[in-house]
Amino acid sequence: MLPIAVTIGCPAGIGPEIILKYFTCPLNRPPQPPTIVTGNISVLQYYAKILNISASIIPWQPGNPALFKRAVIPVYETSTLPAKSIVPGEYNSETAKAMAIAITSAVQGIKQGFFSGICTCPISKEALQCSGYHFPGHTEMLAKLTGSDKQVMMLAGSSLRVTLATIHCSIAQVPKQLSQSALLELYHTTSESLIRDFNIPSPKIAVAALNPHAGEAGMFGDEEQTLISPSITRGLQEGLSLQGPCPPDTIFNKAVNGDYDAVVCMYHDQGLIPFKLLHFKDGVNVTLGLPIVRTSVDHGTAYDIAGKGLADPESLTAAIQLAQLIITNRNRSIS
Repeated sequence: MLPIAVTIGCPAGIGPEIILKYFTCPLNRPPQPPTIVTGNISVLQYYAKILNISASIIPWQPGNPALFKRAVIPVYETSTLPAKSIVPGEYNSETAKAMAIAITSAVQGIKQGFFSGICTCPISKEALQCSGYHFPGHTEMLAKLTGSDKQVMMLAGSSLRVTLATIHCSIAQVPKQLSQSALLELYHTTSESLIRDFNIPSPKIAVAALNPHAGEAGMFGDEEQTLISPSITRGLQEGLSLQGPCPPDTIFNKAVNGDYDAVVCMYHDQGLIPFKLLHFKDGVNVTLGLPIVRTSVDHGTAYDIAGKGLADPESLTAAIQLAQLIITNRNRSIS
C-alpha cells in the first residue's frame, strides 16, 4: 500500500500542530493508512518543542517503509527552513515558499509513484502570493500542477455532502458565472464521484436554487427558469437522478435526513454555512475533477491560535481517512 502524502500547510499556521497531534493521538493506530508528511522537519521540531509534544520526527525517502506507528512522524523533506524563520501567526516569504514546495513535491511524488494520494493542511491565499506561485488558492494550484482544466469543491461529512457551482467570487458575480453547460458538467462530476469515490451505485442529487423560494416563479429572480431548470432537464435526459431547483432553506434538512446523497449549491456560503454548522470539526474538503485523490482539512490556517496548543486535529483525521476510502473505492472500481 502506497502511503498518503500530508502536506504541512503554512508553517506559521496550525498545520504543523494538527499533524503532531494526529500522529501522537493514542486512537490513531493501525489499520490507519500509512502517512508521510511532505514539508520540513525543522518546522515540526519547532512546534513539538513549544507545544511540549513528544514525537519521533524522522526523515523518509521513497522506498523506505511507511508503517504507521504512533508518535513516529516520517517526513519527506521538501525544503530547508531555519527555525528562526518560523513565527506562529506571521507568514513570510521563506515560510510561504516552503509551504508551496511541500505541495508541488507531494503532487510530483504521486506522479512518480511514491504516494497514493494527497491530504493537504491549510495554507493562506495571501501567503501563496508571496511564494512565487500566483494562484487564487490551493485548488487552482493543484489543478495546474496536475494538468486539469476543471475542479469541483465538495465538502463531505457523515451527514451531508455539498458541491459548489461557484467558489471564490462575490455574490454579485455568481449569476454571471453560472451557465447551463457548467451546471450540467457539475451534476455529472458530482454523480460520478458519488459512484466511484463513495460507492453509492445510484446517487440522488438535489440542486439548490439561487434565489429565495426558488425565485417564486420569477418574482425574486429568473435564474431558476433560465439556467437551473433547463440544466436539470438536460441532466435527467442524460440519466442523472436530480431534483430541483429546491428552495435553499429546506433542502439541506432533507439531505441530512437521507433524501439525497449530495446537494449542488450555487455559491460558496450557500453550501458551507449549513455544512459547517453540522461538520465544523470533522468536515473534509474533497477536490473532484483532478486525476489524483486530494482531500483537505475544512478550515484555515487559524493564525490567531497558531502555536498555542488549541488546534483540533479532528478534520485532519477525517480527511486522511476519507482519502484512504476514496483510494480504496477507486482501486476497487478499476479492478
